[in-house]
Amino acid sequence: MAVQDAGGFADEQSPRRRLSTETVYRGRIWDVVSDRFALDEDTDPITRDYISHPGAVAVLVLDDADRVLLLRQYRHPVRMTLWEIPAGLLDEEGEDFRDAAARELAEEADLTADRWDVLVDLFLSPGSSSEALRIYLARGVGEVPEAERHTRTHEEAEIELRWVDLDDAVTAVLEGRIHSPSAVAAILAVRVARENGFAQLRPATTDWPEHPSRHSTWPRGAVLED
Repeated sequence: MAVQDAGGFADEQSPRRRLSTETVYRGRIWDVVSDRFALDEDTDPITRDYISHPGAVAVLVLDDADRVLLLRQYRHPVRMTLWEIPAGLLDEEGEDFRDAAARELAEEADLTADRWDVLVDLFLSPGSSSEALRIYLARGVGEVPEAERHTRTHEEAEIELRWVDLDDAVTAVLEGRIHSPSAVAAILAVRVARENGFAQLRPATTDWPEHPSRHSTWPRGAVLED
């Protein structure tokens, strides 16, 4: 097998012919969808079930002392308290991605930021979920006035905030002490970005064609047959 030059390679859209789609479970936040599709005209149909997810944004905050902001929060499916970065669902229709990230930063950490860049884009579990995640780098940090702060409830009411030296955070990742995928990806990405003075970061306004809202979709629950 020939080995291709690594320069310029990228993931790409590869829509396949969808024969039918059905929502088989409706949840409080996301649904489970069953799609029947064909890889090409000469292959038998395949059925795959997956979580239909609205997507999310996350924020890696870096201060002038090269510290990153981590928050500690309980996550019930894994029965652990995890060190994470501020993040949230894109569940408000029409909301700008960066504005959503700024909202989550204010709600979860009582912080604002003057400088925003795209740090990294991810699919968190592409074999089982349509969730796309965009992580922003936020710098120029300020505080939300106390009278304007969000009242956190449920698991968020237990959030613990901590500023951590970036190099110490990288060590924690490599030693297996941090497990949140958004935190792991963001910490390693910002460490690399720092090495070249953040010159390769994309503007916060960069388009995000991988987000589910950018794809043509069928109505929720519809069943289509060709």
